[in-house]
Amino acid sequence: MIIKKSPQEIDRMAAAGTILVKTMNLLAGKVRPGVTTRELDEAAEKFIRSQGAEPAFKGYRGFPGSICTSPNSMIVHGIPGPYKLGRGDILSVDIGVIRDGWVADAARTFSVGPITPIASKLLRTTEESLYLAVEQCRVGNRLGDVSHAIQEHVEDAGLSIVRALVGHGIGRSMHEEPQIPNYGDPNTGIPLEEGMVLAVEPMVTAGRHAIRVGEDHWSIYSQDGSLAAHFEFTIAVTANGPRILTPWHEAGNGRAAA
Repeated sequence: MIIKKSPQEIDRMAAAGTILVKTMNLLAGKVRPGVTTRELDEAAEKFIRSQGAEPAFKGYRGFPGSICTSPNSMIVHGIPGPYKLGRGDILSVDIGVIRDGWVADAARTFSVGPITPIASKLLRTTEESLYLAVEQCRVGNRLGDVSHAIQEHVEDAGLSIVRALVGHGIGRSMHEEPQIPNYGDPNTGIPLEEGMVLAVEPMVTAGRHAIRVGEDHWSIYSQDGSLAAHFEFTIAVTANGPRILTPWHEAGNGRAAA
Protein backbone atom coordinates (compact mmCIF):
# COMPACT_ATOMS: atom_id res chain seq x y z
CA MET A 1 0.00 0.00 0.00
CA ILE A 2 1.31 3.43 -0.97
CA ILE A 3 0.91 5.98 1.83
CA LYS A 4 0.36 9.48 0.46
CA LYS A 5 1.32 12.48 2.57
CA SER A 6 -0.48 15.77 3.16
CA PRO A 7 1.30 19.06 2.40
CA GLN A 8 1.81 19.50 6.15
CA GLU A 9 3.38 16.06 6.46
CA ILE A 10 5.64 16.77 3.50
CA ASP A 11 6.78 19.93 5.29
CA ARG A 12 7.72 17.79 8.29
CA MET A 13 9.74 15.49 6.06
CA ALA A 14 11.41 18.56 4.57
CA ALA A 15 12.43 19.60 8.10
CA ALA A 16 14.19 16.26 8.50
CA GLY A 17 15.67 16.83 5.06
CA THR A 18 17.10 20.19 6.11
CA ILE A 19 19.01 18.52 8.95
CA LEU A 20 20.19 15.81 6.55
CA VAL A 21 21.55 18.36 4.06
CA LYS A 22 23.35 20.25 6.83
CA THR A 23 24.90 16.95 7.92
CA MET A 24 25.99 16.13 4.37
CA ASN A 25 27.51 19.57 3.92
CA LEU A 26 29.37 19.14 7.22
CA LEU A 27 30.81 15.83 6.01
CA ALA A 28 31.70 17.34 2.62
CA GLY A 29 34.19 19.51 4.46
CA LYS A 30 35.70 16.49 6.21
CA VAL A 31 36.09 14.12 3.24
CA ARG A 32 39.83 14.23 2.56
CA PRO A 33 42.82 11.87 2.47
CA GLY A 34 43.65 10.37 5.86
CA VAL A 35 40.18 10.65 7.37
CA THR A 36 38.53 7.38 8.40
CA THR A 37 34.93 6.51 7.66
CA ARG A 38 34.40 6.01 11.40
CA GLU A 39 35.36 9.65 11.96
CA LEU A 40 32.76 10.72 9.41
CA ASP A 41 30.16 8.55 11.12
CA GLU A 42 30.92 10.01 14.54
CA ALA A 43 30.70 13.57 13.22
CA ALA A 44 27.39 12.83 11.51
CA GLU A 45 25.78 11.25 14.56
CA LYS A 46 26.91 14.04 16.86
CA PHE A 47 25.52 16.72 14.56
CA ILE A 48 22.20 14.96 13.85
CA ARG A 49 21.52 14.47 17.55
CA SER A 50 22.49 18.08 18.26
CA GLN A 51 19.63 19.12 15.97
CA GLY A 52 17.04 17.19 17.99
CA ALA A 53 16.89 14.39 15.41
CA GLU A 54 18.04 10.77 15.18
CA PRO A 55 20.20 8.93 12.65
CA ALA A 56 17.71 6.67 10.88
CA PHE A 57 20.24 3.95 10.05
CA LYS A 58 21.59 3.41 13.58
CA GLY A 59 20.29 0.02 14.68
CA TYR A 60 18.06 -0.38 11.62
CA ARG A 61 17.85 -4.15 11.15
CA GLY A 62 21.01 -4.28 13.25
CA PHE A 63 23.08 -1.84 11.19
CA PRO A 64 25.84 -0.54 13.49
CA GLY A 65 26.56 2.84 11.90
CA SER A 66 24.77 6.18 11.78
CA ILE A 67 25.56 6.61 8.08
CA CYS A 68 26.63 4.34 5.24
CA THR A 69 30.10 4.94 3.79
CA SER A 70 30.90 3.01 0.62
CA PRO A 71 34.26 3.57 -1.11
CA ASN A 72 35.25 2.81 -4.69
CA SER A 73 33.77 -0.53 -5.85
CA MET A 74 31.42 -0.70 -2.86
CA ILE A 75 28.00 0.43 -4.06
CA VAL A 76 25.98 0.82 -0.85
CA HIS A 77 25.58 -0.18 2.82
CA GLY A 78 29.21 0.28 3.82
CA ILE A 79 29.72 0.08 7.60
CA PRO A 80 31.87 2.98 8.85
CA GLY A 81 35.10 1.82 10.41
CA PRO A 82 38.89 2.05 10.18
CA TYR A 83 39.02 2.51 6.39
CA LYS A 84 41.20 5.55 5.75
CA LEU A 85 40.34 7.65 2.70
CA GLY A 86 43.08 7.89 0.11
CA ARG A 87 43.81 10.38 -2.62
CA GLY A 88 41.87 9.35 -5.73
CA ASP A 89 39.13 7.45 -3.86
CA ILE A 90 35.45 8.03 -4.41
CA LEU A 91 33.09 7.66 -1.46
CA SER A 92 29.32 7.27 -1.33
CA VAL A 93 27.85 8.79 1.83
CA ASP A 94 24.24 7.77 2.53
CA ILE A 95 22.40 9.49 5.38
CA GLY A 96 18.98 8.97 6.95
CA VAL A 97 17.48 11.38 9.47
CA ILE A 98 14.36 11.00 11.65
CA ARG A 99 12.76 14.15 13.04
CA ASP A 100 9.41 14.11 14.82
CA GLY A 101 8.78 10.63 13.45
CA TRP A 102 9.38 11.53 9.79
CA VAL A 103 12.29 10.20 7.74
CA ALA A 104 14.46 11.79 5.06
CA ASP A 105 17.04 9.80 3.09
CA ALA A 106 19.74 10.98 0.67
CA ALA A 107 23.14 10.00 -0.68
CA ARG A 108 25.99 11.70 -2.45
CA THR A 109 29.26 10.38 -3.88
CA PHE A 110 32.35 12.45 -3.19
CA SER A 111 35.77 12.52 -4.79
CA VAL A 112 38.81 12.49 -2.53
CA GLY A 113 41.27 14.80 -4.22
CA PRO A 114 41.85 14.40 -7.98
CA ILE A 115 40.19 11.33 -9.49
CA THR A 116 40.48 9.51 -12.80
CA PRO A 117 38.51 10.57 -15.89
CA ILE A 118 36.31 7.47 -15.69
CA ALA A 119 35.55 8.18 -12.03
CA SER A 120 34.65 11.77 -12.89
CA LYS A 121 32.37 10.57 -15.68
CA LEU A 122 30.75 8.05 -13.35
CA LEU A 123 29.96 10.64 -10.67
CA ARG A 124 28.77 13.25 -13.15
CA THR A 125 26.53 10.87 -15.07
CA THR A 126 24.99 9.31 -11.97
CA GLU A 127 24.13 12.69 -10.48
CA GLU A 128 22.76 13.94 -13.80
CA SER A 129 20.54 10.86 -14.02
CA LEU A 130 19.09 11.68 -10.60
CA TYR A 131 18.12 15.19 -11.68
CA LEU A 132 16.54 13.79 -14.85
CA ALA A 133 14.54 11.39 -12.68
CA VAL A 134 13.39 14.27 -10.47
CA GLU A 135 11.87 15.96 -13.52
CA GLN A 136 9.70 12.89 -14.09
CA CYS A 137 8.27 12.92 -10.54
CA ARG A 138 5.10 14.70 -11.63
CA VAL A 139 1.39 14.01 -11.25
CA GLY A 140 0.20 12.15 -14.34
CA ASN A 141 3.51 10.47 -15.11
CA ARG A 142 4.18 6.84 -14.27
CA LEU A 143 6.86 5.21 -12.19
CA GLY A 144 8.42 3.75 -15.32
CA ASP A 145 9.09 7.29 -16.56
CA VAL A 146 11.29 7.90 -13.52
CA SER A 147 13.14 4.61 -13.95
CA HIS A 148 13.60 5.06 -17.69
CA ALA A 149 15.06 8.56 -17.33
CA ILE A 150 17.85 7.12 -15.19
CA GLN A 151 18.52 4.08 -17.35
CA GLU A 152 18.59 5.97 -20.64
CA HIS A 153 21.08 8.59 -19.44
CA VAL A 154 23.38 6.09 -17.74
CA GLU A 155 23.47 3.56 -20.55
CA ASP A 156 23.91 6.26 -23.20
CA ALA A 157 27.12 7.12 -21.33
CA GLY A 158 28.33 3.52 -21.54
CA LEU A 159 27.84 2.82 -17.83
CA SER A 160 25.70 0.18 -16.07
CA ILE A 161 22.63 0.43 -13.86
CA VAL A 162 22.72 -1.80 -10.78
CA ARG A 163 19.56 -3.83 -11.29
CA ALA A 164 19.46 -5.80 -8.04
CA LEU A 165 18.95 -2.69 -5.88
CA VAL A 166 16.07 -0.20 -5.94
CA GLY A 167 14.80 3.06 -4.52
CA HIS A 168 11.66 3.17 -2.40
CA GLY A 169 8.80 5.11 -0.95
CA ILE A 170 9.48 6.86 2.34
CA GLY A 171 7.56 8.54 5.15
CA ARG A 172 7.21 7.49 8.78
CA SER A 173 9.06 4.34 7.77
CA MET A 174 12.39 4.30 5.98
CA HIS A 175 11.17 1.85 3.35
CA GLU A 176 7.62 2.07 2.06
CA GLU A 177 5.98 1.10 -1.20
CA PRO A 178 6.59 1.48 -4.07
CA GLN A 179 9.92 -0.03 -5.02
CA ILE A 180 11.66 2.15 -7.62
CA PRO A 181 13.96 0.35 -10.07
CA ASN A 182 16.57 2.42 -11.87
CA TYR A 183 15.65 0.87 -15.19
CA GLY A 184 12.35 0.44 -17.00
CA ASP A 185 10.11 1.45 -19.85
CA PRO A 186 8.35 4.82 -20.14
CA ASN A 187 4.56 4.95 -19.75
CA THR A 188 4.57 1.84 -17.54
CA GLY A 189 4.15 1.24 -13.83
CA ILE A 190 1.88 2.88 -11.30
CA PRO A 191 0.62 6.44 -11.89
CA LEU A 192 2.33 9.11 -9.81
CA GLU A 193 -0.13 10.96 -7.58
CA GLU A 194 0.02 14.04 -5.42
CA GLY A 195 1.34 13.22 -1.94
CA MET A 196 3.61 10.36 -2.94
CA VAL A 197 7.13 10.72 -1.51
CA LEU A 198 9.93 8.79 -3.19
CA ALA A 199 13.55 8.05 -2.35
CA VAL A 200 15.03 7.89 -5.85
CA GLU A 201 18.60 6.59 -5.87
CA PRO A 202 20.53 5.74 -9.02
CA MET A 203 23.30 3.22 -8.33
CA VAL A 204 25.71 2.93 -11.23
CA THR A 205 28.93 1.07 -12.02
CA ALA A 206 31.68 1.73 -14.52
CA GLY A 207 31.67 -1.97 -15.43
CA ARG A 208 28.90 -4.56 -15.38
CA HIS A 209 25.76 -4.43 -13.25
CA ALA A 210 26.20 -7.67 -11.25
CA ILE A 211 26.80 -7.36 -7.50
CA ARG A 212 28.26 -9.34 -4.62
CA VAL A 213 27.61 -9.07 -0.88
CA GLY A 214 30.56 -8.58 1.47
CA GLU A 215 31.53 -10.84 4.35
CA ASP A 216 29.87 -8.47 6.82
CA HIS A 217 26.52 -9.27 5.11
CA TRP A 218 25.86 -5.54 4.66
CA SER A 219 28.25 -4.03 2.16
CA ILE A 220 27.39 -4.55 -1.50
CA TYR A 221 30.07 -4.34 -4.19
CA SER A 222 30.23 -4.45 -7.96
CA GLN A 223 31.00 -8.06 -8.77
CA ASP A 224 33.70 -7.15 -11.28
CA GLY A 225 35.41 -4.68 -8.95
CA SER A 226 34.54 -1.66 -11.07
CA LEU A 227 33.95 1.74 -9.48
CA ALA A 228 30.42 2.51 -8.29
CA ALA A 229 28.51 5.74 -7.60
CA HIS A 230 25.30 6.43 -5.68
CA PHE A 231 23.21 9.59 -5.52
CA GLU A 232 19.81 9.91 -3.85
CA PHE A 233 17.13 12.48 -3.10
CA THR A 234 13.89 12.30 -1.15
CA ILE A 235 11.32 13.79 -3.54
CA ALA A 236 7.67 14.69 -3.00
CA VAL A 237 5.18 14.60 -5.87
CA THR A 238 3.13 17.80 -5.43
CA ALA A 239 0.47 19.67 -7.35
CA ASN A 240 3.18 22.17 -8.29
CA GLY A 241 5.64 19.58 -9.55
CA PRO A 242 8.49 17.66 -7.91
CA ARG A 243 9.79 18.99 -4.59
CA ILE A 244 13.24 17.83 -3.52
CA LEU A 245 13.15 17.53 0.27
CA THR A 246 16.93 16.98 0.55
CA PRO A 247 18.32 19.57 -1.92
CA TRP A 248 22.03 20.31 -2.19
CA HIS A 249 22.85 24.00 -2.23
CA GLU A 250 24.59 23.55 -5.56
CA ALA A 251 24.72 20.94 -8.28
CA GLY A 252 27.83 18.85 -8.69
CA ASN A 253 29.49 16.28 -6.48
CA GLY A 254 31.54 17.40 -3.51
CA ARG A 255 35.23 17.61 -4.35
CA ALA A 256 37.35 17.24 -1.28
CA ALA A 257 40.69 18.96 -0.96
CA ALA A 258 43.78 17.04 -1.95
